[in-house]
Amino acid sequence: MLGERIRKLRKQKKLTLEELAGTKLTKGMLSLIENNKANPSMESLTYIAERLEIDLSQLLNEVNFEELREVLDEAEKIYSRNSDDYPEKYKKLFTLIDPVVPQLNQGYVAARLLELHGYSLYWEKQGDWKQPLEQAAILYDQMNVTTKRVGIASFRCLADFIEHNYEQSLETILHERKEIEKKHVYIDPISRLDLDYNEAVMYFAVGDINAAKQVMDEAISFSQKNKTFYRIDDLYRLAAAYSMMEEEWEQYEYYLKKLNQYAMFSDDTMSKVTSKLFLIESLNSYKHDYAEALSLVDLLLNDPELKHHQLIEWFHLEKGKALHGLKRYEEAINYFEKVVIPDYHHHPFDLSQFYLKETYMAQCLVELGKIEEALGAAKKAVDLFDHLPDSPFKELSLETYKHILTTIKHPENI
Repeated sequence: MLGERIRKLRKQKKLTLEELAGTKLTKGMLSLIENNKANPSMESLTYIAERLEIDLSQLLNEVNFEELREVLDEAEKIYSRNSDDYPEKYKKLFTLIDPVVPQLNQGYVAARLLELHGYSLYWEKQGDWKQPLEQAAILYDQMNVTTKRVGIASFRCLADFIEHNYEQSLETILHERKEIEKKHVYIDPISRLDLDYNEAVMYFAVGDINAAKQVMDEAISFSQKNKTFYRIDDLYRLAAAYSMMEEEWEQYEYYLKKLNQYAMFSDDTMSKVTSKLFLIESLNSYKHDYAEALSLVDLLLNDPELKHHQLIEWFHLEKGKALHGLKRYEEAINYFEKVVIPDYHHHPFDLSQFYLKETYMAQCLVELGKIEEALGAAKKAVDLFDHLPDSPFKELSLETYKHILTTIKHPENI
């Protein structure tokens, strides 16, 4: 409000009411103006602006630059908080930024607030989130702020990805990259690796394995050449996942080693846990050392610090697979039933791992003689895989379903 702004500016100048009022206003009238109980004339506002040594336009603007800066500082504090710990995060952002949106037309502060406003609109489903992001993108392009512009590109890609519109998501990131490279003369290493990673992930998602591998290999080579370790663990994980899908186990071992080296180098808990998880997957998937896999996963499950870890569902999944391999079928089913697909998983590779739990359960139920239940679990897996690109995992689910159907038709083969 105008009165509050005048009071704030007066205090910043360390002026009393009497000093600001001077000879043309009374202390009482100025107090009424500051409390929004009186509307000053244009002549009075011009006088007040002169006394405050500011332009009249700054006084008349609903929000001046200093106030916008304060809004952004508060917005950044809110945005930096973890959504799980602060579920009101995007609602608070929307409430904070929405009133000042009409004033956001130029400069970095305006661009960043528009960007955060777009994110809050998306997550709170409050309206057209694309429009403020487009405004922010234009401003970032004008100022050549590449990292933030790439952030918007990644978010646009993510919005399609979350809806499992993988083809559209790939198209989005390719289009965004083309626009950024056209308008930004220099792409810093971090921005480039973000673009590379997103592009490789999307190629992987649509089943274009060769394109994914090419982008991924180039990104890893670029990272190593420039000694830029940003995204390197993500790229190694992606490369390991690719190797697993293609059953290129020698290459898988190489990237598993790289993941472990990075985990030791960075001393990052998440990297250490994921490298162990990949090791357990290798023991279950191709080494068939189920006893060792079970031993390692139990160490993770029994670690008090990992009790509520975000990868806990993966631990249960791998334990179920290890028990299945050891022919401890009832125990395996108990662990598969504990697995709930985390809502943050959208990539076909990750979803495939979780969808396969139904296939493994079906195989366990067959061994226990519960054929009808097995058929239901196998059919559920096939239905879940239906919207995903072809893969060895999808093929396994279909083969298991067909095998159980054949078993029902020819029970003498059991």
